[in-house]
Amino acid sequence: MTTKQSSIGSGFGASSTAEEVIQGIDLNGKIAIVTGGYSGLGLETVRVLRAAGAQVIVPTRDLDKAATALAGIDGIEIEAMDLLDPASIDAFAEKFLASGRPLHILVNSAGIMASPLRRDPRGYESQFATNHLGHFQLVARLWPALRLAHGARVVSVSSWGHHFSPVVFDDPNFNHREYDRWAAYGQSKTANVLFAVALDKRGQADGVRAFSLHPGSIVGTGLEKHLSNEELLAAGVIDENGQPVLDPAKNLKTVGQGAATSVWCATSAQLDNMGGVYCENCDIAPLGRDAESEFELDNNSTLTDSGVMPYAVDPEAAERLWSLSEQLIGLTFAI
Repeated sequence: MTTKQSSIGSGFGASSTAEEVIQGIDLNGKIAIVTGGYSGLGLETVRVLRAAGAQVIVPTRDLDKAATALAGIDGIEIEAMDLLDPASIDAFAEKFLASGRPLHILVNSAGIMASPLRRDPRGYESQFATNHLGHFQLVARLWPALRLAHGARVVSVSSWGHHFSPVVFDDPNFNHREYDRWAAYGQSKTANVLFAVALDKRGQADGVRAFSLHPGSIVGTGLEKHLSNEELLAAGVIDENGQPVLDPAKNLKTVGQGAATSVWCATSAQLDNMGGVYCENCDIAPLGRDAESEFELDNNSTLTDSGVMPYAVDPEAAERLWSLSEQLIGLTFAI
């Protein structure tokens, strides 16, 4: 399998922050949408993009919570949207398209992790539905605005957790297999990577490039809400006092460091005329091991392994996921 997964020597690394990677970049006149932009990495992404001059829109299912979180950042637009509600995705996109504005940057940062089994009204498993299908539909509906930008980027915040599972095409919603919260999370994060591969292939003729990334392991963003302190301690991401362990060399990062790769993918000229790649530590990541990783929460040594699993950047799997996604949400992504 041919791959574009090779370092470009960006000059940044695991310790780089979002503020550092955006230095010297002027986003005045650019418009960005950031899902999950009112907490954790999404909030930091919004703050940094706005400070660089971008006009930023944050869709949210909790308008009051978002307004409170974003109160210290001037000029942010907050709109209603729930990734598990297809009608709300359509309504958000229709309102944005009606404004006639182009969309230069779309950062798909919202997500859930290791949650108990929950299904949306369609019967779809919630991690796959939230992390992948909702964003797939959002990009499809916003496509005219992305094309209108004449140079746009779609950034999908995936995770090292894609190592936990490929997309199980025969049973993505755990209808016929026992539910495993980590396998479900891993499948959804693999889907994020595959989506970037397929989207970039289709979008580059219109100047729309797509990227996926692992931000690192960051405690305190809310993503870990389904994990106990005992689990977090066993994973080595908090210490005995419940404080985050910070070691960028092991991908244990601050929020600023965690948002860096998202911001780099969204704005860096180093990635001009490139796309469809999975990134880590503000660079294009290498291929990882060609086998599924065994994951145990009490053995975080594997969490330092870098690279993207070959099944997550496989073009055939990307095409299969594209077709499955269109089928599941009942639309044809018209490019």
